[in-house]
Amino acid sequence: MVQQLPALIYPDSDGQPMADNTKQFRWIVVIKENLELLFAAIADVFVAGDLLWYPIEGDNKTRQAPDAMVVFGRPKGDRGSYKQWEEDNIPPQVVFEILSPGNRLKGIAQKLKFYERYGVEEYYIYDPDGVELIGWLRSGEELEIIEEMNGWVSPRLGVRFQLTSDNLEIFSPSGERFLTYVELAQLREQERQRAEQERQRADEALTQLEQERQRADEALSQLEQERQRYQALEALLRERGINPE
Repeated sequence: MVQQLPALIYPDSDGQPMADNTKQFRWIVVIKENLELLFAAIADVFVAGDLLWYPIEGDNKTRQAPDAMVVFGRPKGDRGSYKQWEEDNIPPQVVFEILSPGNRLKGIAQKLKFYERYGVEEYYIYDPDGVELIGWLRSGEELEIIEEMNGWVSPRLGVRFQLTSDNLEIFSPSGERFLTYVELAQLREQERQRAEQERQRADEALTQLEQERQRADEALSQLEQERQRYQALEALLRERGINPE
């Protein structure tokens, strides 16, 4: 009797923290959540943050967990990990990594080699401390460095990267800047206040129109009363044999 081997386990966690500090974590969340918003209406674009990606079936050692990744051609939904063979063998096309002071050149080089080997089309690394953005774009079997990142537009995402002296700004294809959760909440509150002000102005305009209608009704009523008095006077004059004309 052939003994059946136990099923291979693909852990959902590599035991590593998502981020080493608040700045790194904030950038991971900003990029991941804004990409979610960007593709919210497209059913077959999957966006994830810090999700283990296993490219090879039967190998649970070869894996990476990009800080953010985008997969075109795969449905949205929760996953414990991204097992490529269960996803029509489609690799993430775009990945982001946010550097922290603890990152080492060896680790960065290993990730670049991994992403190059397993089909990533665009790879971006951002160092928030040094305000430095590096990008690679696939050319054949290789990822080639993008010479100028300031003003670069991602071919897959359509987003534009803009570097200032102290910050990175990312803009959607429609020109809207990627915002933090706090900025988004503040923007929603501003929109709510504007909507409330518009409602109040509309209510005031309706009140003014109602007052104008009431004044018009009063004026018509006065005219009617004047007409009735004039008719009564005419009738009285005729009774006395006087032609009112």
